[in-house]
Amino acid sequence: RKTKMSEQIKFIVEQLNKEPFKKTFNLITFDSLEPLQLLQLLNEVLAEIDPKHNIDIREEAPDQTAKRMFSLLGILKYKPPGNASDMSTFRQGLVTGSKPIIHPILHWLLQRTNELKKRAYLARFLVKVEIPADFLQDDVVADTYHQYEELVEGFKTLHKECEQLKNCGFSTAEIRRDINAMEEEKDQLIKRVERLKKRVDTVSNHQRMLEMARQLRVEKEREESLMQQKQEQKNQLFHAEQRLQRAQQQLKDLRQASADAKPESLMKRLDEEIKFNTYMVSDKLPKELDSKKKTVHYLQKVVAEPAMGHSDLSELEAKIQEINTQINQLIEKRMMRNDPMDDKLFLFRQQASIISRKKEAKAEELQEGREELSNLEKELAQKTNQARDFDGTEVLKGDEFKRYVSKLRSKSTVYKKKRQELAELRAEYGVLQRTEEILKLRHEAIQQQLQAFEAKHGITGFSDTQEELERVSALKSELDEVKGRTLDEMSEMIKKLNALISEKKTALAPVIKELRPLRQKCQELTQEYEEKKSLYDSCAAGLESNRSKLEQEVQGLREECGQEETRYHYINCLIKIAEKQIQRAADEMKLYVSADPQERRKALR
Repeated sequence: RKTKMSEQIKFIVEQLNKEPFKKTFNLITFDSLEPLQLLQLLNEVLAEIDPKHNIDIREEAPDQTAKRMFSLLGILKYKPPGNASDMSTFRQGLVTGSKPIIHPILHWLLQRTNELKKRAYLARFLVKVEIPADFLQDDVVADTYHQYEELVEGFKTLHKECEQLKNCGFSTAEIRRDINAMEEEKDQLIKRVERLKKRVDTVSNHQRMLEMARQLRVEKEREESLMQQKQEQKNQLFHAEQRLQRAQQQLKDLRQASADAKPESLMKRLDEEIKFNTYMVSDKLPKELDSKKKTVHYLQKVVAEPAMGHSDLSELEAKIQEINTQINQLIEKRMMRNDPMDDKLFLFRQQASIISRKKEAKAEELQEGREELSNLEKELAQKTNQARDFDGTEVLKGDEFKRYVSKLRSKSTVYKKKRQELAELRAEYGVLQRTEEILKLRHEAIQQQLQAFEAKHGITGFSDTQEELERVSALKSELDEVKGRTLDEMSEMIKKLNALISEKKTALAPVIKELRPLRQKCQELTQEYEEKKSLYDSCAAGLESNRSKLEQEVQGLREECGQEETRYHYINCLIKIAEKQIQRAADEMKLYVSADPQERRKALR
């Protein structure tokens, strides 16, 4: 235990000497700290976790300090070492600054500072404000508390989304590189489109051809979308057939299971369930209900009593010790009697209590098992629905799952091979990159030697001029080839467009004939619509002006009604006050004129 305490102190000193505390402790100076200094140091660590606790404890009452630290340690879920009987010792040690209490707290806090900071931050928003049930009877308070709970739930969802975005792995540098690459591609596409526009402008009827090409592209996109919809509907039909087959198989299995089941086994199972439910209803649940009622009664008594100080607590502890001594004396007297009949009954009672405890434990285990089974079934149904909503397929079972696992394993082996090939290619790329750098350096050295040779013989710039001429000639040949290929493509496209235009003209001729009388009818209907619309606008303007006047009158009457109601309530209150004063004066007069001297003494005069 001493070795463990020394390791704890060593860890605490190391952490306190680091950022953000920057202390200059060693083992001796830390161990020689006074209780008040130790409490102040604990308060500084708590203030690092939650800045609200950045307080000088010398300016704060000791009970307030203890209460504040207890509450924060409870929020951080700190569990003191030992059992429940040591809680009073723990509280007393924290108030007095005891080293065996403070050192484990510091060790626990400094081990997980970042985690506790996050927990303290979330506690500010997630620890709900306790409101008495009497106050919640008010509608306004209940609505406000409901809005508060909704905001807390909203904060939970937003915090989860924020954590998921932080852990999703997106890098800003990668996003910027993608944006720059897309901008470069955009500039290249804009330049290419401008060059193509300049080439097309020289062709006659290019606008008409472009319009027909645009219509052709739209029709092709529509055809692709229809094909995609067709494929999706085929997939949905296939999944529906699969679900139908699974449902039929499940129905078949259930029918077979019900056919194989015997009435004796079903009756036995029902008898067991009835016995268990009878035991729960008649024995276990009433005991638990009585214990809960007693606990609530004790808690209500504790709440009803006034606040106790140190003297009251010491008096209660003395009473408890006295009662414990009396109990021990009674136990000793009973053992001194040593009645053999009582010993036999004691053995039977002990066995009965052991059996009852085992029975209760097994009942609790069975209840917990049933609850866990129901929870797992609900979770399984939820996960199955989520999987079905996600991709429209059922959860794999049995042989299908085994086939899926084998397929996944084969894919993982392929993935590993591809990853190994990718690593080899990356290594080869690094070698080639290094070779390229070496060749560039050699090329620069040869270029420098060539320039020196040309300067020596008086032909400076000959090699550059020759390379430029070769490059221009190669570029010219490429441009000529591209120009010829583009002209061929344009002529072929023009032929196709002319043929398509002629086909469309023949197809649209009867439609145009039908369209002419419809256009004339449309013009007549448009004129009639404009006339009706002008009449409607004038009528609506008149009604709107009347409505605004009526709204102003209603607003004035409502204000006048509110003033009259306020005046009514004010006069009613004055009347009640005057009645109370009159009643009080009458009572006083009765007491004053009373013949009984004691009644007269009760009077104010």
